Amino acid sequence: MNVWELFHLPALDYQLTKVEVGLREAVESPEPFLSQVAGHLVDAGGKRLRPALLLAAASTCRPAMSAPSPDVEEDLVLGAISVELVHMGSLYHDDVIDEASSRRGVESANARWGNLVAVLAGDFLLARASEIAAGLGTEVVRVLARTIGKLCQGEMSQLRYAYTMARPESAYLEAISAKTASLLSASARIGALVAGASPAEVEALSRFGHAFGMAFQIWDDVRDLLCTEEELGKPAGHDMLEGTYTLPVIRALADPTTGPELAALLGGPLELPELAKARDLVLSTGAVGSSITEGRRWADLAAEALAVPMAGPLSTDGAPARAFGGDSQVRETLAGLAHRLLDDLAVRAG
Repeated sequence: MNVWELFHLPALDYQLTKVEVGLREAVESPEPFLSQVAGHLVDAGGKRLRPALLLAAASTCRPAMSAPSPDVEEDLVLGAISVELVHMGSLYHDDVIDEASSRRGVESANARWGNLVAVLAGDFLLARASEIAAGLGTEVVRVLARTIGKLCQGEMSQLRYAYTMARPESAYLEAISAKTASLLSASARIGALVAGASPAEVEALSRFGHAFGMAFQIWDDVRDLLCTEEELGKPAGHDMLEGTYTLPVIRALADPTTGPELAALLGGPLELPELAKARDLVLSTGAVGSSITEGRRWADLAAEALAVPMAGPLSTDGAPARAFGGDSQVRETLAGLAHRLLDDLAVRAG
């Protein structure tokens, strides 16, 4: 499922085309080999969820059918490029840490060129993201820098609990908040800032991005267990293979009937037959259903962030201004996005 297509926002097509062109320009370097390695994941494609979220968030801050000025549109595209560069830079680093052999259907940079080259390429992408963000103002740079720090914190937390069956749910939620939700929140916030949103709109969209990011990661973690290898591009249950025990696994381990048998398999590297058995055990419990319910809790918070009226400047007649003066259709689409993802999972889970 290409997540951004769920936005149903045709105007994104044009802007995302400009983002693609900008991404390819951003990875160019006087050192040809660096350009080749840094452009490896750009060429592999991707959902471009973070740029799409930034652009959609910005459109909620201006009247429907009203196009941004050329300067603002250019800045929005630059903001979208910067958040995607941060995401891709983190993927290069993640693949080194995980010793991944593939990414987005192609050989990973570390597998093809080695860990040192992959780390340097990831650093280059983060540097380019910061350089681009610097042209968008101090606050945008601050948001991006803080987010990069959170990504590191999240990765460290995940490493600390690798192959640990005693990983508490609170640690899992903290990790996905830092690793996933922080950048989605930053994307929505930067979109609002660049669009010239009111402080209330900026804060609401930031809360939305974080809650949506939490729901999105839970969706992705459940999907790792429910979908087939053909759909995922990797073995189903791959997170367990890498020693990352996500919410459904944590909850299955707590099941008094199935938990002990599952625990006997986990705690170390798995062969594929053991992985298949562990996955079947998780799916035999109510852990997937309860994880989807947890995802819905965050989906509700995401919708609420865009629905709660907020005090703004007074209008000419003395009444409080609307919380959002932008495109209500886009806002409604964003508000329901996480639930639509989880609905698809619920149908698959039966």
